[in-house]
Amino acid sequence: MDKREIFDDELQELAQFAKAISHPARLAILKYLSETKACISGDISGFLPLSRTTVSQHLKELKNIGLIHGEVEGLKINYCLSGATIKKFKTLFNDFFQDESFCCNNQC
Repeated sequence: MDKREIFDDELQELAQFAKAISHPARLAILKYLSETKACISGDISGFLPLSRTTVSQHLKELKNIGLIHGEVEGLKINYCLSGATIKKFKTLFNDFFQDESFCCNNQC
């Protein structure tokens, strides 16, 4: 039995999300896409201090979890944030951390 099976689906989903955003390059990509407030057409590696190959690997991880969309348009790819997925994970994390009982003796 896989030990992950002992945890509920929500915890597993949060863990996959946390793993996907655990690299600073992926956070930089998400931040860049968020700040531009538009889809990015073409090579996004020109905006990060990383090689194209490295950026492509990080984009693939973000696509796999559903945080971004990458659609081929001619010779370029349009990268966009997935608002629905981001909203879902924000809600999951807000629900996860909503309980203030994690403070010991109200010393937070």
